[in-house]
Amino acid sequence: YSMASANHEEALEFFSIKVADGPLTSRLQKIKEGDTILVGRKATGTLIADNLFPGKRLLLLSTGTGLAPFASLIKDPEVYEKFESIVLVHGCRQVSELAYGEELVAKLRDDELFGPLLAEKLVYYPTVTREPFRNRGRITDLITSEQLFNDIGQPPLDIADDRIMMCGSPAMLEELREM
Repeated sequence: YSMASANHEEALEFFSIKVADGPLTSRLQKIKEGDTILVGRKATGTLIADNLFPGKRLLLLSTGTGLAPFASLIKDPEVYEKFESIVLVHGCRQVSELAYGEELVAKLRDDELFGPLLAEKLVYYPTVTREPFRNRGRITDLITSEQLFNDIGQPPLDIADDRIMMCGSPAMLEELREM
């Protein structure tokens, strides 16, 4: 699970899957309107805007519910000031699992504030591994083959100027660390 709401939003949005006997997700499933939730004033963790070093391009690499912290980041105007391009990659097994990301980006593109920023800077690249789809393959394979960059019309990974944040399956995270 992760919070997907931006710092400036009034409502809290969570993106999670149900984990049997999970310490938090089992409780989140039972929350009702009006229940009290204690929340700190400042976001913490590693996948927050304060931890971003400036660069030319920001790659947000996610699988499954790993999209959630990036949902928060792409709603933050300060993130757009730090980068020329932001590439949000969301990998899932099936097309239906991409619904949250596609809805999120569509709503932001229609937003008065974010629409113009997104049009110039945000590239959304959904991909699946187990069904036919316009983008198909594992994120690590799409990066090493440079297919991702060819598809979006941008140059290959450049360690000097690119910044990467990643969240998702342990296998993907390990493979990305080894690259």
